[in-house]
Amino acid sequence: RILYSSTDGISGSGGVAVSGALFVPAGTPPKGGWPVLAWAHGTIGSADICAPSWNARYYRDARYLEAWLKEGFAIVATDYQGLGTPGPHPYLFARPEAYSVLDSVRAVQASHPELSKKTIIIGQSQGGGAAFATAAFAPQYAPDVQVLGTVATGTPYLAPKALAANARHDPNEVRPQFAYMALLALNIQQQTSPQPDLHEIFTDRAMPLVEEARSSCIFQLEGDTVFAGISDANAYKADFMKLLMPKVQALMYPTLKLEQPLFMGIGAKDVDVTTDSQLLLAQDTCAAGTVVQAHLYKDFDHSGTVNGSLKDSVPFVRKLLAVEKVAPVCAPTAQ
Repeated sequence: RILYSSTDGISGSGGVAVSGALFVPAGTPPKGGWPVLAWAHGTIGSADICAPSWNARYYRDARYLEAWLKEGFAIVATDYQGLGTPGPHPYLFARPEAYSVLDSVRAVQASHPELSKKTIIIGQSQGGGAAFATAAFAPQYAPDVQVLGTVATGTPYLAPKALAANARHDPNEVRPQFAYMALLALNIQQQTSPQPDLHEIFTDRAMPLVEEARSSCIFQLEGDTVFAGISDANAYKADFMKLLMPKVQALMYPTLKLEQPLFMGIGAKDVDVTTDSQLLLAQDTCAAGTVVQAHLYKDFDHSGTVNGSLKDSVPFVRKLLAVEKVAPVCAPTAQ
């Protein structure tokens, strides 16, 4: 487990302490050191008790990270600003996540000579967005970090047209995804002055779940959401987007033009971050001039895409290490 210094990503200045973890493969490092994967984790909650470095890794993530360790990569895994350390966790805010990832790389490469300077950014869900943001912020914030490329699965896209794609579902359906909205609403309240009154946004039926988001981790919050029968139809008094829109800029990537190639793993059965919104991100990022290799997996959902994409993401990363060209795929067909 590690504790390192970063820059406050909310204000853009001043120091914060961030926690995380470092995993190193067994055996002797290769010449030049173990290449580094900077792992950005998915949504686990906003309470300090949810910080991944304080807990055992979820089985899915443990399998995923173990696969990369067996491929000969060291892994540095940030908890993100304010998660496990003082201060609120700015959930889904692009700059704090990016700064936390980049400074985790700086910290371990400065203190562990067995690590290479060659760095790949990887992430899933919230972490897919964090990985994308990290690649976008890296040239200005951390030009000293040698980022070769990015691997992202289940990547959120919070542009207005993509948000519309995420909203296409039956408003009467009881969905665990309300947990994400509760976390995001609390985050916006914490970061906004004057603070919005969440009782004006959420119904009396939904407010206990919103309050629970202050102290519960994601799987408990999702389960309680379903048990309470929360749907869009019974959760909101007012348009949630009116609360969200003032903060959209902080949630947006600073640019879609990345200097290094981007791998996107997209599940055709993903309902947490909809397939359509991810395909839209791939197309827009390609149009911006980024080399994007997108893969669409017909049998995988949001979670299944993590390990299911390894058969394609590992060769992608190997090409980056070998300084070989990556074949762009902007509009993938289901495989």
